Amino acid sequence: MVLSIQLSSISSGHQEISSLMRKAYEMGVWCFDLPSTKHLESFKTLKSLTDDENLIGLCHLDVEEGVSFLGKPLHRFESKVLSTIKKGLFSSDLIRNLKTMGVWHSKYFFPTQSSSEVFTQKEIDRFAFDSPRFDKALSLFQPKESPFFLIGEKYGDWLLAMGRIDLFKEMVSRVRKKGFIPIFSGQWATFVLPKAKPLDVAAYAIPINKKWGFFDLTHACDLIKKFDKPVISLNPLANGELLSQSEEAFSFLFDGLKIYSAIVEITSEEEVEKVLEALKRFPSIIPPRKT
Repeated sequence: MVLSIQLSSISSGHQEISSLMRKAYEMGVWCFDLPSTKHLESFKTLKSLTDDENLIGLCHLDVEEGVSFLGKPLHRFESKVLSTIKKGLFSSDLIRNLKTMGVWHSKYFFPTQSSSEVFTQKEIDRFAFDSPRFDKALSLFQPKESPFFLIGEKYGDWLLAMGRIDLFKEMVSRVRKKGFIPIFSGQWATFVLPKAKPLDVAAYAIPINKKWGFFDLTHACDLIKKFDKPVISLNPLANGELLSQSEEAFSFLFDGLKIYSAIVEITSEEEVEKVLEALKRFPSIIPPRKT
């Protein structure tokens, strides 16, 4: 298990995260998800208090940090990116299903409004790798603190949807040259796994749990079972909705899908205890190699 501390208040700072991280470590957690600078600083504080070489963190980097359009960061055109992807990828039936699931405007899909404009193929072809900006973002992290490095996030899915895996490959190469072991991080399981397979990464982290399959749970499960590279579950407890059924949720992942790991979001010390109790019946072993 990789523990991801998600405190409920947006004003929660380094001290609150650091306190819960230290308590979790004392309970036996040794691997932490580090999605923000607050988490990274809290992890550094914990590292300074122990000489435990097994204590590691997983940092994140959105591939948007390495993409520009006409010399400007791609995020400045985000509404246009969204409208391009919606038009090319999402049918009206799929949109309706995702709205029914309550995830259409979540962080996994489109929390912001799209534009009426779309990128032409010629414009998409002009997306470029922004080496200085990417290297600057990457310089904030050190392999000794976070040997495994999650790269992708929402813009990873979006780049793949627009057919620019070449830019993704360049960034993965840079991450490896800096001494990190890259892990692909995406949001849309059934869409991105086949498209991201050519990337030179150690594993693939996607949201997968018994409640959500993104886009189709049955299809996602079949795809993961046949996938011949390690898969990590993001959000295995569905934003806490499955916390009371943690053991069943982990059985679905580890026994049923044979995934390698899960990045579990928690908000309190009590939730850490519940998760660790549920994990007791799952031995920490390397799953059998898939054939």
